[in-house]
Amino acid sequence: MRKLMTKLVRDEQGGEVLEYALIAGLIVVAAIAAITSVGTKVLARWTSLNASM
Repeated sequence: MRKLMTKLVRDEQGGEVLEYALIAGLIVVAAIAAITSVGTKVLARWTSLNASM
């Protein structure tokens, strides 16, 4: 794995692929954080509505 990463970093095209992979990873992390936050708020709302019934 280390040899592959070294080869990709030295190769320009591999560097671009690595950059895109990092960007995609950051987008995924942000999406998971947003979905988790929204899910928590929706759960709180449903719990509140259920308690009021």
